[in-house]
Amino acid sequence: MSDARDEILGRIRAALADAPARDGDRGVPRDYARSRPRPDLVGHFVERVADYKAEVVRIPPAELADAVAVACERYGIRRLVAPGDVPPEWVAGLAGLDVVLDGDPVMLTTAELDDVDGVLTGAAVGVAETGTIILDTGAHQGRRALSLVPDVLVCVISADQVVDDVPAAVALLNPERPLTWISGPSATSDIELDRVEGVHGPRALHVIVLDSLS
Repeated sequence: MSDARDEILGRIRAALADAPARDGDRGVPRDYARSRPRPDLVGHFVERVADYKAEVVRIPPAELADAVAVACERYGIRRLVAPGDVPPEWVAGLAGLDVVLDGDPVMLTTAELDDVDGVLTGAAVGVAETGTIILDTGAHQGRRALSLVPDVLVCVISADQVVDDVPAAVALLNPERPLTWISGPSATSDIELDRVEGVHGPRALHVIVLDSLS
């Protein structure tokens, strides 16, 4: 193998023998486009999320409690799990529903998470170009299992958490944290291209976009 490599490299050197010399090492340019101006960044995010067959609504913060209640009614959620630090106003309109707080005081087992109808979380970042929502187990998000085991994920994200593209999102994230990237409901296709939903995570994704912070 070494002889073959030496022969190949020798032929390359011979072929380049008459090539003009370069003026120093120019290096690889790294001035990639990081973002593009958009007249409605959040509107673009909403469109891309909808392209992935997720339900998405854009509302003012004052309507959040009602929007969560509507989402629960839409998917028939009677038992909802949420992170222990979920703001009380997020679940203020859920009278009659069983709201379980994970981590307050104990974490639910995987079997217990599988028995709930849906989960309510926040998000860390939203990517307008790809319609992706990223969770990093930060505020109002809970642990990764919350967003992966229940059948329905209702996710709340504010307009100021939406950035243009993936490089802009990565710049805001800590790579040492557990990151969950969500682009639409979980789905896959077999060799015959039959689509199956809910294989790797929630079967349904419902995104509530707040136009500004409450």
